[in-house]
Amino acid sequence: MPKKRKLGVLIIVLVSTCFLTFNVTPVKAANIETSAESAILMEATTGKILYEKDPRKELPPASVTKLMTLLVAAEAIEAGKVKLTDIVTASERASSLGGSQIWLEPGEQFTLEEMLIAIAVGSANDCCVAVAEHIYGTHEEFVAKMNEKAKELGLKNTNFVNSYGLPAKGHYSSAYDLAVIGREALKYPLITKLTSIKEYDLRNGEFKLWNTNKLLWWYEGTDGFKTGWTQEAKYCLASTVERNGLRLICVVMAVPEVRGHFQESMKIYNYGFANYTYKEFAPAGSKQGEVLVHKGSDIRVDLVADSPVGICVEKGKENDCWMETKLTPVVTAPVAKGQKLGEIILYCGQVEEGRVNLVADKNVSRAKFVEMVKRTIQESYSLKPSIFAP
Repeated sequence: MPKKRKLGVLIIVLVSTCFLTFNVTPVKAANIETSAESAILMEATTGKILYEKDPRKELPPASVTKLMTLLVAAEAIEAGKVKLTDIVTASERASSLGGSQIWLEPGEQFTLEEMLIAIAVGSANDCCVAVAEHIYGTHEEFVAKMNEKAKELGLKNTNFVNSYGLPAKGHYSSAYDLAVIGREALKYPLITKLTSIKEYDLRNGEFKLWNTNKLLWWYEGTDGFKTGWTQEAKYCLASTVERNGLRLICVVMAVPEVRGHFQESMKIYNYGFANYTYKEFAPAGSKQGEVLVHKGSDIRVDLVADSPVGICVEKGKENDCWMETKLTPVVTAPVAKGQKLGEIILYCGQVEEGRVNLVADKNVSRAKFVEMVKRTIQESYSLKPSIFAP
């Protein structure tokens, strides 16, 4: 093994040992003191904010940047642009990156999946550049896609200059924006699959990766996302935990103490799980009604929920939650799959907590002329009184 790789293994082991529709108003004031300069606790399904401290302050995110890198890569994979089995070749530029890395050699090859594991588990800066160049040709184009995604998500306090998070002028994000990125990342099971890996062997076991997110060991239910540290950014962590059907996202930024990003996150999670629960009425994709289709090839179309139907609520208030369903009674063909034809309004007491769209579960084309004539004749006969009626 080259000397610098042996040194890399030693450094990673030493670092690992050291670190052994939104409701934008918090539901209630939380009595939490945190050393984080900025922090947020968000319920993942509804986006409800359960706790916040200066959550929109623009701060350097360090390697938490890589959460967006993983998101852009996951989208490219789902779109069929690239595959996990693709062979990624390290460029001279990728191999020259500093900071946390796996010490790629120019021309060295790994599968895209292995590169993403190195990013998610080992926070490898060099792999970020290699992956960026593989997916979009240049690192600059990949970063442009990161910023496009940020705009698509409506993020107001985020701008990326690179894909790995080393300090750069104009490279910043906020706790709120990172939580929104995490919420979007949860739509891609690949991301939590990668970020929940505790350890991984590269180069036939010659290079060991240990996940920098120690909540995977220390806090039950953790399966994501990403740590970050630079002298400028201090200690940062965007994470997610699921317990008993309640999934929370916590982001802490600019924590000054070593391991403090873990301790502060656990403190905030403890508050969330002690005080809140998630009441589910129906899962995403469940049938919630049907509507008539005028002049359609089918006379009815089923409506399904386009996201989980549920409410994050304070414990003890679950019985106060209810839902109201509103449907379009009749729609004229054609109908497109995914077309909104109704909604569910969720309440806790008399307070509206959120809305879920009800969408058509399939395409319904316009009926052909012959079919319409046939249907009209059948309807007219069904309405005509029988000659045998008394």
